[in-house]
This record gives sequence, C-alpha cells and structure tokens, in this order.
Amino acid sequence: MATDHHHACGHDHGPKHIYVYSPASAVRDKAAFRRAITRLEALGHEVEVDVDALATHTRFAGDDATRLAAIHRAAASGADVAMISRAAYGYTRILPGIQYRKIAKAIERGMRWVGMSDFTAFQSAVLARTGAVTWAGPSVEIDWGAKEQPDDIMAACFDDLLTGHGEGTGWRLTKEKPRADGSPAVPDLFIRSAPLWGGNLAVLTSLLGTPYFPQIKGGILFVEDISEHPYRIERMLTQLLYAGVLARQKAVVLGQFTQYRLAAHDKGYKLQSVVDWLRAQIKAPVLTGLPFGHVPTKVVLPVGWPVSLAVEGRDALMVWGHVH
Repeated sequence: MATDHHHACGHDHGPKHIYVYSPASAVRDKAAFRRAITRLEALGHEVEVDVDALATHTRFAGDDATRLAAIHRAAASGADVAMISRAAYGYTRILPGIQYRKIAKAIERGMRWVGMSDFTAFQSAVLARTGAVTWAGPSVEIDWGAKEQPDDIMAACFDDLLTGHGEGTGWRLTKEKPRADGSPAVPDLFIRSAPLWGGNLAVLTSLLGTPYFPQIKGGILFVEDISEHPYRIERMLTQLLYAGVLARQKAVVLGQFTQYRLAAHDKGYKLQSVVDWLRAQIKAPVLTGLPFGHVPTKVVLPVGWPVSLAVEGRDALMVWGHVH
C-alpha cells in the first residue's frame, strides 16, 4: 500500500510519566531500547522502566507470570502512559490472567495504554471485557529506538496523545483505478460516530470465537499486517467475513501491509486483488492507505472510541474529538 498521505498531528510539549514494560517478546536490541529511553527523556518525560523490562525466558520477556506481573505493575504505576517495549508474540497466551478491572480503573484515572502488533490482543481483550479505550501507536524498541531519528509524524502524533491535543488524523487514499462504470473506487462518504477498533489482522483473527474478540456492530474496523502474503490476508479477511464480522461494520480501513514477497505463480494476484475482492463481498466502503502498521510513519488511534470518517476524492479524514 502507498504511504502517500498527509497528517493532522501537531506539536505541544509537556512532561509526562511514561511506564515502559515488556508484556510479550523479549527485547532483542538493547542498544535500541536504551536509545529510545534516552530520546523520551530528552523530550522532558519521566520514563520509568519496569524491573523486568529486559527479562528473557525463551523468546519471551520472562515467563507468563512475570509478564502478567509487569502488566499489573504498569496499571498500578500511576503513569500517564504505559508503553510496550516491543510486541512480536506473547500477549495471547496470558489473556485469561489479566486483571481487566485493574486495567479499566487505570484508564479511568487517565492512563493511556499504547502499542501495536501483538498488543492488538490486549486491546481487543480490554475492549471486549471492559469497553475501555486503548491506543494503537508506537512501541519503545522499534519506533523510539530506531537508528535514524524517529519519524516526525509518529513523534508528533504521540505528542498529541500525551498533551490531549490529538483529535483526528488525515491521509491520502492509495491511488486506484476507477470502477468499471467510471465511478471512483471509494465514493465520497461521511460516517458519523462509529466505534473504531481492530489492529493487527493475524492477531485479531486469532481471537475470533474467544471471549477476547470485541462484538462491535456499526463500527469502523482498521487492520494492518507484516510478512503476510496477500492470499493469507485474503484468507483472514474471509474468516472475518464468514463469521459475520465484516457485514456488521460501517467501513473497513486498510493500513500498511508490508514485507511480503509475491511469487511467480501469483500471475497478477496482488494486494489490490484482495482489496477488489473484499469490495465485492461487503456493502461497507473499503478504504486504503491508512498510515498505520509496521512502518516508521504511524498515526496514533483510539481503539474503542467513536470516530467520524469522511472521504472526499482521495482525501480521508478520521476525527475523534477529545478522548477523556
């Protein structure tokens, strides 16, 4: 998908308390981790690093009990933001052990939980069990610890989250051929106040049929993924389709799908083929190009909060007003 977009994220600084914890994969690049902490502190924030942030147990940041304890320490920390060190895999297996009332209470007190990828499991479970809002956004090691400077848009959107100024984001839809009748691939539209939900497609699909899958009607579903061939993306979307999930949504928004390789025998079957197929299956509009996924340029999105979505030509705007 194209990363051609503009954004509606600005700058306004104020020191915040950020709690960094490791609920899933072990930190692999300790230099990047340290670089990230230094950068966040250089922005004036107080960064508290969980005692087990650098723990390892096989591929995980400590065994299941260790990682659950880290999540609950984050909830009790009183921080403004709880941000994961990295995602990869590890949340799904500990979902039954999370004390969701503690998470919801921390959110009520103003804590914002931020992450992406495997964090989708936590976000979906919190939404399904409590209805509380979490944030799809950067993680410490990958995003803030990048060798180059962190992406400007990502940093500005994260700053908006911290200061409470972030009230929406805009982007350019991927350029597509018109339909057979000459009409645009995505018609102009306006959807008022529909709950935004979703995240990583593979993680979300893996929760289907469990108590941790949000039952959202009339929502706006956004999805992204990494290292998944388009046919696998289609297969996961098919599962959501056959389970009746897609028919209940007002729109489906596709973020960035990256780091996959097409094969010779695809013979023209590509990501756009999946988009075209999906549009033929559901009545809801399918939008493309959302700057969110396993890419440096990512916006920060409120998962579980009502948003309004407007499309005019190739310009898309998602607005959520002030999230308390």
